[in-house]
Amino acid sequence: MERLASFSSDPFDKPPCRGCSSYLTEPYVKCAECGPPPFLLCLQCFTRGFEYKKHQSDHTYEIMTSDFPVLDPNWTAQEEMSLLEAVMDCGFGNWQDVASQMCTKSKEECEKHYMKHFINNPLFASTLLKLRQAEEAQHHETAIPFHSADDPPRPTFDSLLSRDMAGYMPARADFVEEFDNYAEWDLRDIDFVEDDSDILHALKIAVVDIYHSRLKERQRRKKIIRDHGLINLRKFQMLERRYPKEVQELYETMRRFARILGPLEHDKFIESHALEFELRREIKRLQEYRAAGITNFCSARTYEQLKKSRDEERLKRTMLSEVLQYIQDSSACQQWLSRQADIDSGLTPTVPVPSTTGRRSAPPLNLTGLPGTEKLNEKEKELCQMVRLVPGAYLEYKAALVNECNKQGGLRLAQARALIKIDVNKTRKIYDFLIREGYITKA
Repeated sequence: MERLASFSSDPFDKPPCRGCSSYLTEPYVKCAECGPPPFLLCLQCFTRGFEYKKHQSDHTYEIMTSDFPVLDPNWTAQEEMSLLEAVMDCGFGNWQDVASQMCTKSKEECEKHYMKHFINNPLFASTLLKLRQAEEAQHHETAIPFHSADDPPRPTFDSLLSRDMAGYMPARADFVEEFDNYAEWDLRDIDFVEDDSDILHALKIAVVDIYHSRLKERQRRKKIIRDHGLINLRKFQMLERRYPKEVQELYETMRRFARILGPLEHDKFIESHALEFELRREIKRLQEYRAAGITNFCSARTYEQLKKSRDEERLKRTMLSEVLQYIQDSSACQQWLSRQADIDSGLTPTVPVPSTTGRRSAPPLNLTGLPGTEKLNEKEKELCQMVRLVPGAYLEYKAALVNECNKQGGLRLAQARALIKIDVNKTRKIYDFLIREGYITKA
């Protein structure tokens, strides 16, 4: 059963003959019932009735050849392909080189045929238009919709948000200060005149080349910031908080190498280490089950429940021992109860726990006669006494934190510590107090 196929492919992409392993030249035979991969035979093996495994000599076959006309009776399909390849290699208009590469057609024939069938052919023009419309429709379906911001953020100069964004101004899409901001100063006095000697002219050219390299470095740094999303520092930090603490430490360490890798490769590297951490933790949990003699997950759930209850009982015994330890001192007991109330409500305790090592803590600050005391309410007075902070300083710190929170829409502890240059423990107590009282909100 014979079927003639009008199909041609690149000869270098064809596998060899399955019968004699020789290089296939047209025409050759393709079995229509075997494959993939395609079962190809040269004419000599086909006439001998070559059979191999599932391939039988009576299978349906196709004669593969490109010796047939497509657009012009005097041009075969193989010549059409050779013409297109020659135009791609030599360039449009170099018809002499195209004809030399084809070897079967003259310069005039190549130019006339190409202009008639590939440039001025309305069939090809409509086909290209349809392909372009289909491609645009495909991109339209898969494209991510972009909505421009009506009013981009405009952080005030030298504000905390402006420092977080490295001085970037979204409304201008530029920085307040460029990297190597005074690079242009080296060029301000350079003037190329005809009287310059060759050495002086070469020196001026060298200065211009140095300036050009500094501009390249400036653009390279901008590209790193843009590609890795470092301008939006808050979003960057929110993504970083998704990882466990151990992976966050690695993320912080490897951040300096992000400029070497691309953003995608850097994220893959971090994700791979996060996955490794999760696998190690899971292996450790399974090893704990094995050490406890657990052999199935049903028993593991029971083990986890019992372990949780044991931890709760241990915590209760610890709390009871602390109560018995502080029961003799009413002040210490009151401070301990306040601390436990803060912990139960999810806040960081502001009341220090008295030490049992014999070291006495500093007494509360006496606010009598201090300026600004009349501006404080009772809770603020208690905070200033415990933190040992004068009212005037507290009011100044409070105003700075509240103003920054209003600008940013929220405030983090790290931002509060950057604004208030005092002891970090005192800053945390002030920060927690203002959040608890509703003066500021967490970012």
